[in-house]
Amino acid sequence: MKIRLLLLVCLMSSQALSARQGQSPLQSHSFSQIQITDSFWKPKLEKVAQKSLPAAIYQTEVKTGRIRNFEKAARKLGEAHEGIYYDDSDVYKLLEAMAYSLQNFPDAELERKADEWIAKIAAAQEADGYLNTYYTLTGLQNRWTDMEKHEAYCAGHLMEAGVAYYQATGKRQLLEVATRMADHIDGQFRQANQPWVTGHEEIELALVKLYKTTGERRYLDLADWFLDQRGRGFGKGAIWDKAEWGPDYAQDGVPVKQQKEITGHAVRAMYLYTGAADVAVSKNDPGYMNAMKTVWEDVVYRNMYVTGGIGSSGSNEGFSLDYDLPNEHAYAETCASVGMVFWNQRMNLLEGQAQYIDVLERSLYNAALDGLSLTGDHFFYGNPLASSGQHARKEWFGTACCPSNISRLVASVGDYIYVKNESALWVNLFIGNRTEFDVAGTKVAVEMETEFPWDGKVSLSLDPQKAARFALNLRIPGWVGGEPVPGELYRFLDEGTDGLTLLVNGEKVDFQTKNGYAVLDREWKKGDRITYAMPMEVRELRSRPEVLANTDRVAIQRGPLVYCVEGADNGPGLSELIVPENVSFEVVDARVLDEAVRAVRLTGSLDSGPVSALAIPYYTWANRGANDMYVWLRKEK
Repeated sequence: MKIRLLLLVCLMSSQALSARQGQSPLQSHSFSQIQITDSFWKPKLEKVAQKSLPAAIYQTEVKTGRIRNFEKAARKLGEAHEGIYYDDSDVYKLLEAMAYSLQNFPDAELERKADEWIAKIAAAQEADGYLNTYYTLTGLQNRWTDMEKHEAYCAGHLMEAGVAYYQATGKRQLLEVATRMADHIDGQFRQANQPWVTGHEEIELALVKLYKTTGERRYLDLADWFLDQRGRGFGKGAIWDKAEWGPDYAQDGVPVKQQKEITGHAVRAMYLYTGAADVAVSKNDPGYMNAMKTVWEDVVYRNMYVTGGIGSSGSNEGFSLDYDLPNEHAYAETCASVGMVFWNQRMNLLEGQAQYIDVLERSLYNAALDGLSLTGDHFFYGNPLASSGQHARKEWFGTACCPSNISRLVASVGDYIYVKNESALWVNLFIGNRTEFDVAGTKVAVEMETEFPWDGKVSLSLDPQKAARFALNLRIPGWVGGEPVPGELYRFLDEGTDGLTLLVNGEKVDFQTKNGYAVLDREWKKGDRITYAMPMEVRELRSRPEVLANTDRVAIQRGPLVYCVEGADNGPGLSELIVPENVSFEVVDARVLDEAVRAVRLTGSLDSGPVSALAIPYYTWANRGANDMYVWLRKEK
């Protein structure tokens, strides 16, 4: 039966790709073309610019040796390397975040700092294009001898930074450094047919970005070549030799196109599958799509937290057994949640299905956003779903991937709002903005207004230069119809809700649904306005019985937000809180520090007396000091 189901999935995936071949490929609408006006997200973009980036720049330049390593590599005086062998990557991720922030909020001082760093990076590059300060300072004779030393990983982040900074400023120096490194790697491996498995994936998705920016086909071919190296017995090094890890830790157990289950390190997996999806689209390759569809279902149906976090195990920073989802000891690394956003965006572009955005939205608003403090200058590496007061946000980490990663995600959140092709638009996320599209042969100005995620009403104003017919696809979130995530890993206790309303110019219209979207295919003219209202009831969720950590427990969700109870609001003894069978929920205005939120007041009665508790959005917890916190609450039997 399992084989038959797998064949059916592969057939459906191939059919989906074939159906797409007759239309223009789907593309994301770049954040660089979007002005964020949203009352929820714009302040977060501002905090990244004003707090997160200065904090990370200080740590990168003053407190640690990351920038000094580039200076030393350029001097070539035999000076010692500082820090860890993968620290170059943090500089590149931070430069990428700086590039995105410059597009949102032009800042001459920040741009000067970025240019200063880029000049130091360029000076450290070897004559043959190689760039990695660890090996330059410890011995170039050892470069490309250890697949686990993150050389390709660092190079990938260099490429992403070069593309981002070029797109933000038009300046080519970092992009040229990146292309020289890419050319070096291509000559070293693909052209020489020298086997190499990237221990920490990342370069695959970066090479596709570089290909799209430069038009150089060899970068796409190199990305495909790296993907094809996996699962063929080429992997060598410490992670492959550890009995408890082995090839599966780096998703190297079988070739990518034959993979069926999620394994190993969560961040590595997310970057790998994002790159595979990119290559699938660019090369129209259903083999990657079939594998990713199957692996995606394994992640979402059996291995994902209700917050959208993944990777439950701290010992391998990744996956263990199906349904092994402990709460207090959850790892759920911030970078893995960022990767879930990347991967699900690419899956949406590949298949056009809204279910991928349901998962993206869950990860973005909960597990990823939780990684950034409300003040913008403290961070979470792991994101547990329960705490006895032992968890606290930190200014920095020895392995500091998460601060720059969440910063670059938040700064570029506009990337995930829309999808487009030549004849249609798709609205994926509900974030207030102004932008313009070229669609159906005309320019169409679009403005979205909303108080999401606190309110489910969204207004879209269209202003085409001339009347034009095209399809507008509005995502219907799974939580509207009573399915919080696909696959029934979590299910609402009550029945699905109706109440979705859709008006055009104040009049109710009929619409078809396709792939999870409400489709309005009509001629649009100047001044057309769509009002889209989604119900935002407070809902209780229960896990599948296989998730033993959540036995006889419920979680609370409203719209895309998962809620938790915290000691700062409810005092001690939260571990004894029991949600009554006939609980009542009241949505109330509240504040967590300076963040205005919609909290949920739980009230009811047990035999032992009345019950009352305040639940706040999960992303806001641990901003008022370390204290108790629970997402999954005991339910009256």
